[in-house]
Amino acid sequence: MKVGFIGLGHMGAAMAGNLLQASHDVTVYNRTPGKDEDLRHKGAHAASQVSDACKGKVVFTMLADDHAVESVVYGDRGILANLPKGAVHISASTISVALSERLTADHAEAGQQFIAAPVFGRPNVATAGQLFVIAAGAPDAIEIALPLFDAIGQKTFVVSETPKAANLVKLSGNFLIASVFESLGEALALVGKGGIDKHQYLDILTSTLFGAPVYKTYGALVADETFEPAGFAAPLGYKDIRLVLAVAEDLRVPLPLASLLRDRFLTLFAHGGDKLDWSAIGGLAAKDAGTRISEAGAS
Repeated sequence: MKVGFIGLGHMGAAMAGNLLQASHDVTVYNRTPGKDEDLRHKGAHAASQVSDACKGKVVFTMLADDHAVESVVYGDRGILANLPKGAVHISASTISVALSERLTADHAEAGQQFIAAPVFGRPNVATAGQLFVIAAGAPDAIEIALPLFDAIGQKTFVVSETPKAANLVKLSGNFLIASVFESLGEALALVGKGGIDKHQYLDILTSTLFGAPVYKTYGALVADETFEPAGFAAPLGYKDIRLVLAVAEDLRVPLPLASLLRDRFLTLFAHGGDKLDWSAIGGLAAKDAGTRISEAGAS
């Protein structure tokens, strides 16, 4: 399939690479020059502007936030003005429910189709082609996209014909992940200050009650305080919590934990943690307890 791919960060570059590996004809674009070099060596075409990536049946966007998505969708050289009628824009970005609604309406008015398809998985999972895709959109558009989802992920969950539903699922999932950082960090601070070895404690948790990948992967990051380099930067996690709170306000659903997490991110930033992985909020509890997680359990 002839596919455009816009956004070549850690996740986007890995996803575009897997589309190439699956023999799709991929044209890539990124605002920062040079990020397409490796993909060009693998056979990708380089686009000098957004419109050059909009000549095929599908264009992906994998970008940081609403503003970044809006910057490539709108305008004379944007996706809306250049994507052929009947073609599909797949947004894999974690964006607001409100923007997803707007994109759905604007693409429909232009005679195009829109699918929201955010993903679960860190960059190493993306590189392995093992992401989980949460997709929502019109059935005929989903049918076009499924071979592409198969190339980037291990499983696709089609949750609705309304794209914004996929964004809501993704945001709620990221809220739960951040909740794990906080609760696990607090538990590690508690048992660590009581003299329990943090790695033994984590092994007990992941071997019994909490065997989910989020505890195994992120638990090790929190226990070891391995917050650099960031797989998913803390400001992006903060952005997602704010988006969760925004849709919760619209739906009149109180989310006390999300409000707490927003403040924990602000605490992290106040201490210079802007460049750390978002799991770094899990290290705040040990500092609040007067010790670092890495020192806990040493006595």
